[in-house]
Amino acid sequence: GEKDLTHLDVHEGWRYLTRLTRLGLEMALESNDPFFPSFYSLSHETAKIGADNPDNLYLNATIDGNFDYRIWGSRGTVHYLSFGTKANKYSEDGTMKTTGELDIKEIEIQGSDLIDIVLSKNKKEGNWLPLSSDSNLVIVRQTFLDKSSEKSASLNIECLNAPDSPAPLNDERLVQSLQTVARFVNGTASTFVNWTNKFKQQLNKLPSQDQQMYQKAGGDPNIHYLHGFWKLEQDEVLIINTKVPNCDYWNFQLDNYWMESLDYRFHKISLNNSNARLNNDGTLTIVISSFNPDMPNWIETAGHKQGTMLLRWVGADEYPEPCSEVKKFSEL
Repeated sequence: GEKDLTHLDVHEGWRYLTRLTRLGLEMALESNDPFFPSFYSLSHETAKIGADNPDNLYLNATIDGNFDYRIWGSRGTVHYLSFGTKANKYSEDGTMKTTGELDIKEIEIQGSDLIDIVLSKNKKEGNWLPLSSDSNLVIVRQTFLDKSSEKSASLNIECLNAPDSPAPLNDERLVQSLQTVARFVNGTASTFVNWTNKFKQQLNKLPSQDQQMYQKAGGDPNIHYLHGFWKLEQDEVLIINTKVPNCDYWNFQLDNYWMESLDYRFHKISLNNSNARLNNDGTLTIVISSFNPDMPNWIETAGHKQGTMLLRWVGADEYPEPCSEVKKFSEL
């Protein structure tokens, strides 16, 4: 409800709607021709959806599952790379069904660095990413352990059945695009506010969760998601303890009320398996507060009093449930 929102939540809520509009225009008006697709990003530093991962570089392309495509380019050195085709219905009912997945472990690299993938409904030899008739989006997830030192993949996409040049913009396509933008903003915003309201029922916890909900919204099948809602006074600290499973990668991040990652350009709001300090027994302790308690794995609230949070286990062999407690600064 509105009464629970802080002034900052409201200000960021208005900004969030402008950001979703910007992303919607990029997706549904600028990059909406399945014959002439190009990669754009549906989450980045200044426009964010559904607990976007600060360690990720997200690429999206508009496609039509009834045509064939090719993705090619250089692999780079990024830690984790996955390709998914989706039936994106965020503008209709807030769902995004997975219609095909390919992860870097399954992809044959040519030479030292070259990736070449065919996307089609019928199985092809070599690197093949499945499509179905309702596929309309490709998502590439690049996950970095350290964005400053790893090199991102550089990728291109083309439709193999395209005409020679794009059709001029017409009345019908313009109207349709703008209507899609409006529905996308509405559908996306309401989906994630509903999630936030769900997470709020167990304050300052990361309980075990049904993964169906996250897969329905376009989550990566390799990822086990633990979302929660946090709320802290100025003099309080949230301490999260958990076992760490064997996995390809994990991260924890702090998000705002609208499930946008907090501004990781200027604040320390996330941790991963490469930069966190584990305890002597291999467990992990995360410390969340408004000012620095001088402890390892500190995550800052960046002026926020409440918001959502997420722990991801990627390619894990088990899913430990974290335990958490709120303490006063004076008790540390």
